[in-house]
Amino acid sequence: MLDVLGLEPDDERVYRELLGRPNSPAVLLSDLLVLAQASVDKALSRLVEWGLATRSSDERFTAAPPAMALGALISQRRDGLRTAEQALVTFAEEHRAAMTGSSITDLIEVVTGVDAIRHRFLQVQQAAGTQVRSFITAPFVALPPDENTAEPMALGRGVLFRAVLDRAVLAEPGIITDAIESLRNGVHLRVADHLPMKLVLADADLGLVPLAVTPAGEPGAVLLHRSGLLDALDALFETVWRSAHPLELSGTGVGSEPTVTFGPPGPSELDRRILALLLAGLTDLTAATQLGLSPRTLHRRLRHLMDMAGVRSRMQLGAHAVRNGWAEPLRT
Repeated sequence: MLDVLGLEPDDERVYRELLGRPNSPAVLLSDLLVLAQASVDKALSRLVEWGLATRSSDERFTAAPPAMALGALISQRRDGLRTAEQALVTFAEEHRAAMTGSSITDLIEVVTGVDAIRHRFLQVQQAAGTQVRSFITAPFVALPPDENTAEPMALGRGVLFRAVLDRAVLAEPGIITDAIESLRNGVHLRVADHLPMKLVLADADLGLVPLAVTPAGEPGAVLLHRSGLLDALDALFETVWRSAHPLELSGTGVGSEPTVTFGPPGPSELDRRILALLLAGLTDLTAATQLGLSPRTLHRRLRHLMDMAGVRSRMQLGAHAVRNGWAEPLRT
């Protein structure tokens, strides 16, 4: 249990025994724990060194209060992790600078074998500081989604996860259960009719693209560092994401089983009428009055439509609506 703080199993056993038996000699602890005297002596030396136990003049030992002693160790580890995170940022910047003038062989790493791909797949997610984006297709090369241990850890750090699933993946055993769990954890999921490849992107710095089986019969993949090719894959993901169907939880009321639903990422009937009126030249206030909406509701619907269309201005939204037939024709 305390191995994360650097304690050995024997250290922990001796410490826990001391908690209930203060002022104990090493010989007694050896008998109670059925441990060799040398092992107990070594554990006691480490506990004293770390401030987890005190030694009296007559060679008797007492455990330090856990809240004080273990709390101090936890604080030290936490400070060490913060220092490591700061070093990571520095190392990442140095790596980016070094990669700026790198050759192609430095920007592309070929990974062969299931174990190597699995290792890189987890590493890419662990390296993300802001977001992880992925295309999920079957069959699963590295590991199935429910065994992705890096995802919950990254979510805990505040990393945003967006994934597009190939529609065929929904037929895989257990995938709906896993999708429900992911949605509950804050992962954003969408479904596309067909995906061109498997893909994992960490921020704008790393990309892993699994490939077909090699001539030797092993699966292969390429790990891409920041480059023009990675920028192209970044743009590809965003394009597919905008046109994919959102996957959402439904039926999560009391006494009901949660399910996932998805539909076309198009506007609702009300959204179409809003767009039609605005494209016809009506002001926001007049359009809201015509539709029986408050101006705030109309503005909220427009912001939603802009997010759906992937645009930043009203003018861009109007152009997108015309191109994609989003506006319901006005009837006279």
